[in-house]
Amino acid sequence: MSRAFSVADTAQLTDAVGAPATTTTPWKRFLRNPSAIGGLIVLGFMLALCFGSMPWTLESHNDQVLNRHHESPSADYWFGTDALGRSLAVRTLYGGTTSLLLGICAAGISVIIGVAWGTVAAYVGGRVDNVMMRIVDVFYSLPYILLVMLFTLAVRPILADYVSIQWATFIVLVLAIGGVSWLTMARVIRGQVLSLREQPFVEAARASGLRWHQIIARHILPNLVGPMMVYATLTVPQAILQESFLSFLGIGVQDPQATWGSLAARAIESINTVRIDWWIVFFPCAALALTLLSLNFVGDGLRDAFDPKSK
Repeated sequence: MSRAFSVADTAQLTDAVGAPATTTTPWKRFLRNPSAIGGLIVLGFMLALCFGSMPWTLESHNDQVLNRHHESPSADYWFGTDALGRSLAVRTLYGGTTSLLLGICAAGISVIIGVAWGTVAAYVGGRVDNVMMRIVDVFYSLPYILLVMLFTLAVRPILADYVSIQWATFIVLVLAIGGVSWLTMARVIRGQVLSLREQPFVEAARASGLRWHQIIARHILPNLVGPMMVYATLTVPQAILQESFLSFLGIGVQDPQATWGSLAARAIESINTVRIDWWIVFFPCAALALTLLSLNFVGDGLRDAFDPKSK
């Protein structure tokens, strides 16, 4: 005859077996990481500042003031002005909006393609898996810059018939960076799915008569949220850096549109031995470095939090 456990019974059981195990959720582990929380606060501040100022910066990012060329920071112009007399504070906020939007969109494309590719390859397996992963290997061997340049030259003239050349370049960069950044994601997801498809709950779902796409949607993808979030967080700074590098090569966004990378690239061109306008380089680069550092702290925190070996 069964009876309810009393307080004394519970105490005896705890003494015999030991203290009950406590499980810590990934989000609690993330909240205990001071560098990740600091990065999240700074990142949230930058997002709010850049996107919150969009109604103002969209209208005034290209406004030029006569006789205000290369003016140093002052009460009227906090970050100074550039060679055309435009407020560098407005340009920096506008460039941050463009850079963050480009990074988020490119990371989204990368995650979608990588998750779909890796999941299908691992779950189907066999010859399909071999062919799909050999395609990934081929893309890995191709020069990244060459792919982006060829894609830009091929697609930008087509898009320019429908939108301005500035936005055509922005869209092409998003598609190009996102379209070549999914390779690592595909490999990571493939490894995760290879492990998940042999788990008992997947075998039970298969025995119950669910189709393969139902099993993937209901049982496999929910278990991939952690790796997806970690990779997406680390892909955003990678995409922003790639755009900055492309701007230095002259195939980034077109003026008057701006990103942090393009602002830094044009600032470097204006530095000479006669005059050094330090503010033109400092403020965009400082905003870029601070945001990238915050994103990396958040990504590292998520990676540690979702690591199954972490305690």
